[in-house]
Amino acid sequence: MPPIIAEVLTRLDTTLNRAIAAATLAVMLGGLVFYTVRTARRRKARKQLHETIVSASVEYLSNVLVPDGMGGATHVDYLLLTPHGILVIDQRDVRGNIFGGDQMTQWTVMSGARRQTFQNPQHALYDRVAVVKQLAGDDVPVEGRILFTQGSSFPKGLPRWTITLDLLHTQFPPPDSQAAPNEVAVYREGWNALLAAVSSSSLRRGPSFLSEVFRS
Repeated sequence: MPPIIAEVLTRLDTTLNRAIAAATLAVMLGGLVFYTVRTARRRKARKQLHETIVSASVEYLSNVLVPDGMGGATHVDYLLLTPHGILVIDQRDVRGNIFGGDQMTQWTVMSGARRQTFQNPQHALYDRVAVVKQLAGDDVPVEGRILFTQGSSFPKGLPRWTITLDLLHTQFPPPDSQAAPNEVAVYREGWNALLAAVSSSSLRRGPSFLSEVFRS
């Protein structure tokens, strides 16, 4: 090591600088632990949400592209095979009080002092149900729901085809594990047609664990 560098390092190696370095390292490690734990909790919450949604089904597809018959494809968050047919779920992670109606072009969400608007999601849901129905066939009932997850509420009432997470199992109870296979047998051909046609979508594909930690 050149003498000048050794001399600089010797001057820097003081009790105060050691304390500063130790404190800086402790802060960095503390921050890393905090963001790691927070990311783990978020991922656990997302997993629990996913399990709650798919528990309404016998089989499911998630985060897929459904061909629209015109050379394009439509993203669908969830396709659930239930004893009542196929359920199309459009998942919306919106927090706050939501004000919307069937005839409104824009819906509004208010959270504290913040106010935002977004497009009425019903129209997109109709399109998703239509492309799924086209593939599954006329003999398979296909319904759609816009599912607003935890943290959202509708003070003026729920618009058509809109539900919150606590209503999912009210409208679509988890199927009986023994009876369900026989109950969905009549829809098997249409479901298999969907399985063969869809492809994976990257729209809701999340980042890796480490990427999410350092992005927090």
